[in-house]
Amino acid sequence: MITNDFSLVAATVNGTGSQTANLTILRALFEMGIPVNGKNIFPSNIQGLPTWYHIRVSRDGYVARRETSEILIAFNLSTVAEDIQKLPAGGVCLYNGDWRSVPQREDVTYYPIPANQFVRETGMKGKLKDYITNMVYVGALAQLLEIPLTKIEEALDFHFKGRRKLVESNLSVVQAAYAWTEANITKRDPYRVEPMDKTEGLIMMTGNEAAGLGEVFGGATFAGWYPITPSTSIIDSLNSYLKQYRRDPETGEATYVVVQAEDELAAIGMVLGAGWAGARAMTATSGPGISLMAEFIGLGYFAEVPAVIWDVQRVGPSTGLPTRTGQGDVTFVYYLGHGDTKNVILFPASIGECFAFGTTAHNLADELQTPVFVLSDLDLGMNNWMSEPFTYPEEPIKQGKVLQADEIPADWGRYKDVDGDGIGYRTLPGDENWRGAWFARGTGHDENAVYSEDPQVWEANMARLLRKFETARQLVPGPVVDEMEGAEIGILAYGTTLYAIEEARDRLAEQGVKTSFMRLRALPINDEVRPFIEKYERTYVIELNRDGQLHAILQSELPDLATRLISLAHLDGMPLTARWVVEAMGD
Repeated sequence: MITNDFSLVAATVNGTGSQTANLTILRALFEMGIPVNGKNIFPSNIQGLPTWYHIRVSRDGYVARRETSEILIAFNLSTVAEDIQKLPAGGVCLYNGDWRSVPQREDVTYYPIPANQFVRETGMKGKLKDYITNMVYVGALAQLLEIPLTKIEEALDFHFKGRRKLVESNLSVVQAAYAWTEANITKRDPYRVEPMDKTEGLIMMTGNEAAGLGEVFGGATFAGWYPITPSTSIIDSLNSYLKQYRRDPETGEATYVVVQAEDELAAIGMVLGAGWAGARAMTATSGPGISLMAEFIGLGYFAEVPAVIWDVQRVGPSTGLPTRTGQGDVTFVYYLGHGDTKNVILFPASIGECFAFGTTAHNLADELQTPVFVLSDLDLGMNNWMSEPFTYPEEPIKQGKVLQADEIPADWGRYKDVDGDGIGYRTLPGDENWRGAWFARGTGHDENAVYSEDPQVWEANMARLLRKFETARQLVPGPVVDEMEGAEIGILAYGTTLYAIEEARDRLAEQGVKTSFMRLRALPINDEVRPFIEKYERTYVIELNRDGQLHAILQSELPDLATRLISLAHLDGMPLTARWVVEAMGD
């Protein structure tokens, strides 16, 4: 028997409610104490096209995508031939038995399940019939894998938030399919699950949900946004949590504002206006939205206005792969602006960091008085991940250099570098001390915010902005380093490539290849990066884009170490796998 160590994929039709069925399976396994991860591979239209939901079951705790899935739930007739062809030898195909035929392979085990039989018994019609059909494979799979029906019920109860009528209507179909499978199907495959205790005390949610919650705990009170896949659910989550936690305790009135603007330009304009006024303001978007926001963000950089921009990266614009994952915005965002510009970027790799960076990003934006980017990706943002419960932020909010009325000196200037760190002292609108007034402008200005086109003034201001960027190196989260004794090879990466790299390192170690790993959590890089690269003749920079964007940035900032850095860049729209990492490092 193969217990708690396989992958399965549910092939269905987008828009038919299969997400409920798939999340029910995922959470039931999670509630059994088994480490799991689910990845939704869906099309960019609303409904009708194929969609695949991959579930990794790993007793060892691995959550990276695997190249193949041993179990196929085939409930999409238009893709069944291709889906069956992808099964490895010894694979399992659970399919809709109402179909006349499916492609046959001698090395695959087939289980036909008569879906229509169970749906007819419910009496449901139309769209509800499509939705309930998917629960048939939940019941059959539960019986074949030995998932207790109590865990399925718990998962449905969680999904439907305790609405028993919905739970019971879905559960009745699951129970009927379970009973039929038990009576009519003889199990002929080795795959099964059994309870473990590895998820006890853990939570499960998407990165976007965690980001929305993190923004609330980080003090966000304003959001301006325009919908775009895959970032929209950050704002949905934020809005939901704000309604619970951002209300005046006496009046019950909202103490926050969330505005859906007419486009991304208006959204970021509102965010900068709110940030200038002293609010903790944010937006969420993806690559195409960043393009539209570029001019306003350049204004924010030069006028030095705090703002937080979540970029949930996808593959290309709407003409690319808008529902696939990647890390293709790094170079664009790092240098985004007009003229000489470098921006602060955070790279979350887990839902825990999505939550924590809600506070970190705003602290940095206020302390550095600049727009700060958080570069997540579709895989992290829209899929469900396990985590330890989030830690409540213990440190008070860091507002940075904000002067109160009685603190403003007679010789105060908005852009004066008093402390040598490139960061001036600011005041907020409405200050009763007239000396605190200043004009926020995007044109050339001196240290008193007075318009100037003097070449020396321009050079001095740009030099100060560069000093501020150097200060940022010491404020951003440092990298996470795991050095293996005797390692001769370094690996450097960021974001969700973490999970494939962790698994690949274990495989390489079994082959006698020892590696050390540095995961960047921010740009600009800090002083820990150089010593790490200097230790190894080869450091592989692994990332999900075509051109090796971080690799190029590191080479430009550490030119004397450029030959030690080897780019391993890969982009096919899918999350990285351990197999690819091992094979790429072996080439």
